[in-house]
Amino acid sequence: MSGAGYADDELLPLSGIQHFHFCPRQWALIHVERQWADDRRTAEGLLIHERADDPFLTEARGEVVVTRAVPLLSRSLGLRGVADVVEYIRSSDGVALVGRDGRWAVRPVEYKRGKPKPDERDEVQVCAQAICLEEQLGCRIEAGDLYYHEPRRRHSVALTGELRATVAALAREMHAIYRAGATPPATADARRCTHCSLRDLCMPGLTRKRASVRGYIRRHVQSTISEADSLASMPGTTREIL
Repeated sequence: MSGAGYADDELLPLSGIQHFHFCPRQWALIHVERQWADDRRTAEGLLIHERADDPFLTEARGEVVVTRAVPLLSRSLGLRGVADVVEYIRSSDGVALVGRDGRWAVRPVEYKRGKPKPDERDEVQVCAQAICLEEQLGCRIEAGDLYYHEPRRRHSVALTGELRATVAALAREMHAIYRAGATPPATADARRCTHCSLRDLCMPGLTRKRASVRGYIRRHVQSTISEADSLASMPGTTREIL
């Protein structure tokens, strides 16, 4: 990362920030080790995104212009991706749009399957999208929306300073782990693991015991070395170098 932000070859997928917030190990399995497994929930999510991700579909609804599959990039976060939907609402303090009169406020809309989550994994994603749009368009975005398929309604997300700081911290951690090429061990959270599509690849029951396994191996190696040294010090014994 330079003073101007992350270079092109350092950019990470923006969509990964929700995985990282949910579980850093899940994110690393996908983005560092390149592993993936679909389940019913991920398949449903893909179907829900099909219409939203049509880049050739732009709609004008009175004072609102709706664009889809909008490319996103943030040098400060080092993330790139695509917004499901970006709405432009006519506003005197908005941005100018090519081919349209007046000025327009910007609002990202992210489509999700299921219901609102108990944590902020979806909120950080739409906030990261807003930060990208702010950098690209030179504007300030105060709120975004999450559209949940199961209740079929929007959930407004206030883009507070606290949420923005969380996004920045997550992005820094993602880059640090990616540079190190290290996959974090699983955490002890049975409920979260139960709902993870990568459970069989992750093997959380084994990775949680990684520290004790490493300790056992270390003690075994040290014991073997000590025994070899003892034998080598005995009269008439030749020490072999393996």
